Formats: sequence, C-alpha cells, structure tokens
Amino acid sequence: MSASLRVITAGQRAETATGASLSQRVGQLQAEAKRLAGEHIDALRANLIQTQQVADEIARGGDAYPPGVRDIARRLGEDSVAKALMIEGIMARL
Repeated sequence: MSASLRVITAGQRAETATGASLSQRVGQLQAEAKRLAGEHIDALRANLIQTQQVADEIARGGDAYPPGVRDIARRLGEDSVAKALMIEGIMARL
C-alpha cells in the first residue's frame, strides 16, 4: 500500500509525520542521546572494573610476569578502580 500525498502549508512544516512539533522531536532526540550516553558511561565503568581485575591478577602473578609489568599493572589497577568510583559518584549526583 502506498502512502498518500498531501499538501503542507508553511504553518504545518514544523510538524513531523507523527504529529510531534519540531521542538518536541528535538526534546525526544535529546532524551534519547542522554539515555545512550548513560549506557556508554556504564560500559566505560564496567570496562574499568574489568581492567582493574585483570591488572590485579597480573600484579599478583609473581615471577611469571616481569617486575616492571607487575608494577604498571598494580598502579593501573589502583587507578582504574579509583576512576570507576569517580564516575559512579558523578553519575549519582545527576
């Protein structure tokens, strides 16, 4: 079935096919962008926690890992958990 055609006057241009005004549509898109940004931030926090877990495993891995790598992993683990907590705190204030 084909869509019917209609004439749109200058006053109707601000309306979309769903009947929402452009400002309503902008608001909907902004809300969607914020929701998606929240999901992205959650993924970042989860990855920081996973990085911390792997880094801690390497830091405690003993002689199987070179001393310099263990030290970097220890510092990275500490930093990752701190950053994840900072992100969590920022998001809790919003």
